[in-house]
Amino acid sequence: MKVVYNNDVELIQSLKNGESKAYSYLLNQYHHKLCVYAYGLTNDYDISEDIVQNVFVYLWKNRVKLKDLFSIKSYLYKSVYNEFIDQYRKKKTVIALEKEYIDALNHVVDTEDENSLERLITLVKQEIEHLPPKCKQTFLLSKKEGLTNMEIAEYLDVSIKSVEAHITKAFSILRQTVGDKMESLLFLLFGITRRSSSTY
Repeated sequence: MKVVYNNDVELIQSLKNGESKAYSYLLNQYHHKLCVYAYGLTNDYDISEDIVQNVFVYLWKNRVKLKDLFSIKSYLYKSVYNEFIDQYRKKKTVIALEKEYIDALNHVVDTEDENSLERLITLVKQEIEHLPPKCKQTFLLSKKEGLTNMEIAEYLDVSIKSVEAHITKAFSILRQTVGDKMESLLFLLFGITRRSSSTY
């Protein structure tokens, strides 16, 4: 017989009591969804699986410390995000710019809809593809390839002002679509372009 919990209070109490059926219920309800969410952050299936597994193991080991009243769904998604950040910091030296972008990732953590991050990233990709040709080329050279404005100007044989105008236009278009989450989403798409001299 399939176990159903009517609310988080009931589920959390069962977890705190050490009931394995509550743990199994969480796995069935959220494991796949959390893996999809983690993959949106890492772009790596194995790392995503590890992150989610770590979250569930930690939850079970510390179940008696759970608060009686809170959203278990929000807790799980936030835990996956925090685990992602922890692993990221262990693998890379966090310079000032990286720290800034890591903090900015909070803007795209959506604990209410596990598919929202994937939709936003897809939306940004589509908007980039729809940019005017010169604007798109300039923007990708800056954000994807990490070229400075001067390098782009030399490569395209145009003025620096022209490069700045195209990049500003691209950012303006993208902001209209995704608002203040734009920088964080670009980080997820392209990583950190350390050589870029411009921030918009």
